[in-house]
Amino acid sequence: MKKIKTFFQYDNIGYLFVLPAFLYMVIFVGYPIVDNIILSFQDVTMKTLTAAHKPFAGLDNYLAIFSDAVFCKALWNTLLFTVCCLILQFLIGFVLAVFFNQNFRFSKPVRGLLMMPWMIPITVTALIFKFIFGTDVGILNYILHSIGLIKENIDWLTSSSTAMFAIICANVWIGIPFNMILLSTGLTTIPQELYESASIDGANKVQSFLKITLPLLKPTIESVLILGFIYTFKVFDLVYVMTGGGPVNSTHMLSTYSYKLSFEMFKYSKGSAVANILLVILLIVGVFYLKMTKEEEV
Repeated sequence: MKKIKTFFQYDNIGYLFVLPAFLYMVIFVGYPIVDNIILSFQDVTMKTLTAAHKPFAGLDNYLAIFSDAVFCKALWNTLLFTVCCLILQFLIGFVLAVFFNQNFRFSKPVRGLLMMPWMIPITVTALIFKFIFGTDVGILNYILHSIGLIKENIDWLTSSSTAMFAIICANVWIGIPFNMILLSTGLTTIPQELYESASIDGANKVQSFLKITLPLLKPTIESVLILGFIYTFKVFDLVYVMTGGGPVNSTHMLSTYSYKLSFEMFKYSKGSAVANILLVILLIVGVFYLKMTKEEEV
């Protein structure tokens, strides 16, 4: 009892306010991760799911996964999807950030409206783009027909050559506002006096952009790209709603393939192994991001 009173007499009272969040993270984040890691080293299927003692498989699940052609395809799709989305949404978001950073009428209200794609739930956006890229009643096919660019409907979501393009477009639509708002925030921190001094010294807009804007915006750009990589690499709901990983596994990502192994093929251990590989990749990127931000603060 005396120790409890001593605990409350000092600054340790702050730990009590942190305790609910800590318990939440342990129960709902920490425990599932640990349990998933253990599951990946076992051989758990529908037959052994309720067994008291799960068969131990060691590294067999990981060896089987890396020799699986669908997994290799999913890994390549995830990297391709992430890189394409990062490049497109960053470039478009950067242009919009520079444009709306100018002082003109309605710049702030329009910039606020452009945040709508990011605020809408991803499943809703996926359904909208599924309707846009539909074969028979799709808006895009109707527009292309109307202007005479195509004579037959294009199977955007059911063809392996165009399905990836469709989900990249949808994800870029979601990611543009995120990039724009963060880059706009970074632009507002650059003192205008620097641009005035540069113009007095004879620098044009291109030189000011290359010598002032880009160097001072470098920390923001790095943060946007790394956060964008993390958010894009773990995509699931957008792909699952639009294509479900098809056609013929052409749009399977690591997340969707893990879901398929676990809840459609009932190979729970292999699904856990794929999820852990995804976790390790994101963990490496996250540690790199924390290290980078710490060095910048120093």
